[in-house]
Amino acid sequence: MKRPCHFAHCPAARLFCRLQLAAALCFGAFAWLAACAQRSDGDSPERAAQEFIDRMQRVHGDVQKSKAAYELLASEAQANLAERAQRASATIGRVVAPEEMLAPSRFYLSFPPRSWSTERGAGWAIVTAEGESPHERHQIRCVLENGRWKVVVDLPELPPIERRAPEAPH
Repeated sequence: MKRPCHFAHCPAARLFCRLQLAAALCFGAFAWLAACAQRSDGDSPERAAQEFIDRMQRVHGDVQKSKAAYELLASEAQANLAERAQRASATIGRVVAPEEMLAPSRFYLSFPPRSWSTERGAGWAIVTAEGESPHERHQIRCVLENGRWKVVVDLPELPPIERRAPEAPH
């Protein structure tokens, strides 16, 4: 059975209810728009590059901080580091995580960035960090993977694993 509206007889009360509903809908719409703005601003190539540099400066042997930086890497670099970790694990006899293979010195900027600019393409971006002098300039490549911007790092290719030929019985 439908319950009667207590405000059906009062036009002022109905107007008040409608205004409350409109205010709630407007607030919800503004919250949704703000969340979308934060998502697009927080997930930009510039933000990924800045965050990666910031995280790498904090690594210094801390595995949790290494993992945070590792998560910002493009999948190709993650696969390279995973293979390196697997080889290191086999060599030293303990499990080495891929993020432990990050060397902060490889990703160090020798100047404090003063400005950032970006050239974008379909699924890629080149972020340029510039310092005070014209010589202080570094480009960071980024790719869009699964809707998120990731940092591309150039790691040397791993050489193939050499296997010894089996010894012939004497």
